[in-house]
Amino acid sequence: MGHWEVFLFFLLIAFVYSSVGFGGGSSYLAVLAMYSLPYQEIRLTALVCNVIVVMGGVIIYIKNKQVNWKKILPLALISVPMAYLGAVLKISQETFFLILGITLILAALLLWIKTETQYEGEISGNTESSLIKNGFLGGGIGFLSGLVGIGGGIFLSPLLNLMKWDTPRKIAATSSVFILVNSISGIFGQLSGLSADMNYSRILSLCFAVFMGGQIGARMSLKWNPLVIKRMTAVLVLAAGINVVIKYW
Repeated sequence: MGHWEVFLFFLLIAFVYSSVGFGGGSSYLAVLAMYSLPYQEIRLTALVCNVIVVMGGVIIYIKNKQVNWKKILPLALISVPMAYLGAVLKISQETFFLILGITLILAALLLWIKTETQYEGEISGNTESSLIKNGFLGGGIGFLSGLVGIGGGIFLSPLLNLMKWDTPRKIAATSSVFILVNSISGIFGQLSGLSADMNYSRILSLCFAVFMGGQIGARMSLKWNPLVIKRMTAVLVLAAGINVVIKYW
């Protein structure tokens, strides 16, 4: 595996994504899935990179009062322990890669669909049934988040848009908070059973690449079409997903 090659991939992904307000967590996972790394290292790297990518965005969303804590809490309260549970669950490397491949294929399909619409006046009410729905949604995606190492925002964001859960900007803020808390929970879950063959210097260098790329991209207002970026990602994630499923089926 070319260490510098992956470093440059991560740097470029973070740069492009942060310049249009995205995190790119699924792309890091797609790149890692193409190399024969230990699955525990893939999960840990993806989750730590998620935290680095979304941390800055979450702080900005909170400052701009875009975070609706009352609506986020039902999602997060169940998703955080479920992400931890997913991370501590003992599974074989073959099972992990099969689940990862299927997850990436589903993520690619959701990325391709354009769900964001301006429906400022059509937001669904926060009833008891939606509280239960939010809990189930958060719990399911949280578990997958810890199990695979994906932040979960790639599933949450399009589903919330389809549900007309809130305004697109508040959904983006919710997804960022969701990715952050689930990634942290997943990292804690993994700390209890890390393997001896983890390459920590590689993990640190990839985290540095993401941080550097994210900081540069966030400071540049590039005129790239976010939908084009999402669809390019969908192709990358789909190719990685199919490749992993074929390899481990």
